[in-house]
Amino acid sequence: MQAVPAQATGHYHERPVAPFLRDWFSAVWAHQMPEAEAPPVIVTPDGTIDLQWIDGHFRIAGPDRDPQTETIPAGIAVIGFRFQPAAAATWLGVPATDLLGERLAIETVLGRKGRQLGASIRHQNDLAELITSIEKSIADGARHHSGDHAMRAAFRLIEAGPPADAPLIPWLGRALAMSERTLRRRFDENFGYGPKTLDRILRYQRFQRLSRSSRASMAVLAVEAGYADQAHLVRESRRLTGSTPGQLERILTGASA
Repeated sequence: MQAVPAQATGHYHERPVAPFLRDWFSAVWAHQMPEAEAPPVIVTPDGTIDLQWIDGHFRIAGPDRDPQTETIPAGIAVIGFRFQPAAAATWLGVPATDLLGERLAIETVLGRKGRQLGASIRHQNDLAELITSIEKSIADGARHHSGDHAMRAAFRLIEAGPPADAPLIPWLGRALAMSERTLRRRFDENFGYGPKTLDRILRYQRFQRLSRSSRASMAVLAVEAGYADQAHLVRESRRLTGSTPGQLERILTGASA
């Protein structure tokens, strides 16, 4: 069975996490897979790390530098808690480089604490009640310190879009008052890769947001997102998703028809 973009199958929705988790997590999402046989899904890198609940177990997903193909059983609801930028490494107590491209059971990372994290969660048929129960369990195991605030600021700077005429790393170093060596080390620890990789991923995310809210041509959207031209966008789309923007649009249009 051919793999499809994750958003092309099942039902997906997200909301902000409960207020008591917002130092650590930015959102909670649920992806309900179809009851019929579900195709493998392609997960696109988005610059984030997730704590996920799947069929009664926690796992850590990401960060990703390349598209990942996963097979999720039919009828399963995947519930994901998206870490705030630069928060996951502190919460988990491991550098993000150890998590790069991985899907790891929580006990692999946290040991006994990881096993205890899900011990109080009971299966519930109501998805909203299950999410609430998981939020309370996560809060019980949360730490007080909420991550690397300088790297969170770095994420926001790149997310907004670096100046077109400024080399990325020197510009970030000046903005954050960091040497290049320190900047690269802190990026590896918190994101799993360097500034240029994060810039590439967030630029594509920026293009996707623009394409959902604008009817402008793809060439115009490419430049607005920060690409040199449409050909640059197409190359990066293939690299990050395995498909061109046009191919993805056709797949998603067919899925919603």
